[in-house]
Amino acid sequence: MAGRSSAPGRSVTSRALAILDAFDATTPRLSLSEIAQRSALPLATAHRLLGELTAWGALHRRSDGRYEIGRKLWDLGLLAPVQLELRQVAAPFLQDLHTTIRDTVHLAVREGLQALYVERISGRESVPIVSQVGSRLPLHATGVGKVLLASAPLDVVEQALRSLSRQTRHTLVDPGRMRRELAEVRRRRYARTSEEMSPGAASLAVPVQVERRGGPLVVAALGIVVPPHRRDLPRLVPVLEMAARGIGRELARTRDFH
Repeated sequence: MAGRSSAPGRSVTSRALAILDAFDATTPRLSLSEIAQRSALPLATAHRLLGELTAWGALHRRSDGRYEIGRKLWDLGLLAPVQLELRQVAAPFLQDLHTTIRDTVHLAVREGLQALYVERISGRESVPIVSQVGSRLPLHATGVGKVLLASAPLDVVEQALRSLSRQTRHTLVDPGRMRRELAEVRRRRYARTSEEMSPGAASLAVPVQVERRGGPLVVAALGIVVPPHRRDLPRLVPVLEMAARGIGRELARTRDFH
């Protein structure tokens, strides 16, 4: 009978939500048994609900049998006022920036220990780009991620320093060195990477912030991806900062961050 299960007192909706809640920033991919354990559901019930959620698009089943959050939830998430407004406000500034520099432009926000990419405009050069709109990448290995991490609460920074995973041979995974680099990002107001997320790609990023009574609030990071042999990245910092300031001003005008 519909709604009946071996988990008494829990509706179908609550069980489905428990499955979705099993995923977080530190465990974005889970097996059937892991999901059943985390959601406190019998294996058979979890398997049935996973099938329904996957068919609808809330989840995606990978080739290795593990599950991850599906595109459908990302598409719905874009309708949330904050994300939708950020993309709409940022769009003309991103387009102007891309027209000026012709490189791949990114806009990202922090989601746990990951950078969530909410917009991207592809560049002219053949640079390996691992991010897509809706993708999540480690904060410590990306330019936009380092900007977001440098402005994150202390407990988030400490958690990130305990989980510095190596993405390439250039990824910075020493907590002491990363702590010093974040301090430098705060001082100079921009972050740089070189082949830390993927070979053949470097990045430059600046914070997008809004002014409020309690002080500036970093709400996003604006970045570009270029070939690692580029030597003119410092020259591009003012260009990124100008676009970021424009986005921040428009956000402050259209939304109450106080």
